[in-house]
Amino acid sequence: MAGHSKWAKVKHFKGAIDAKRGKIFSKLSREITIAAKLAGGDPTLNPRLRMVLLKCRGANMPNDNIERAIKKGVGGGEGASFEDLTYEIYGPNGVALLVEVSTDNRNRTAAEIRSLVTKAGGSIATPGSVSRLFQRKGQIIVSREATEEDALMELALEAGAEDFKTEAQGYEILTEPAQFEAVHKQLETKGIKCEAAAVTALPTVVVPLSGETNIAAVSRLIEALEEHDDVKEVYANAEFTEAGVNA
Repeated sequence: MAGHSKWAKVKHFKGAIDAKRGKIFSKLSREITIAAKLAGGDPTLNPRLRMVLLKCRGANMPNDNIERAIKKGVGGGEGASFEDLTYEIYGPNGVALLVEVSTDNRNRTAAEIRSLVTKAGGSIATPGSVSRLFQRKGQIIVSREATEEDALMELALEAGAEDFKTEAQGYEILTEPAQFEAVHKQLETKGIKCEAAAVTALPTVVVPLSGETNIAAVSRLIEALEEHDDVKEVYANAEFTEAGVNA
């Protein structure tokens, strides 16, 4: 889930790993296999594979699982042909969602996504009406315990970061997508552990949610979409409170 509360998102992701480790590893393995099949098993030459491996690291996915998935992708044979699609959705309470999928059957996936959205009281949006509410950015989250603020800010900005934000829980570094890897690599070189690091879609307009019923309705839809085997990422412009996300 990628809502507006970035710190709640990190906690949500870590909690999801504990609760659904097998499901998450299965989806990550699928992403690795697709990436390796499309552009080879060397992450230095395959940007898509590098990004998936970052997710694997955040999920503490075993190296054996990763190696098996790469071998499956580069193993040859016909196999299924996957395509990447993005669904633009309006959920309950006017929340906008971008849903990224990789599918080997466009018609099947479209029908299943539409069914999930309709049951939740949402609708598939006109192309462009939701995507214009988001911007692509590299986002790196670092906890306060990981390093000193001044040193981190200097390092990030010198490496090409666009913005640096200090909050109660820690630090947020934003980059243009093209600069993300350079900035992240600099932090890794200095031994700075990141709570989260990815090229993501950040909302330019947020929808504040209050009340357990409203928060629950949106959360159910996001979780149902995240559970779908073909879904890679769900981005939402809902502004969740900590209590709301953890409810």
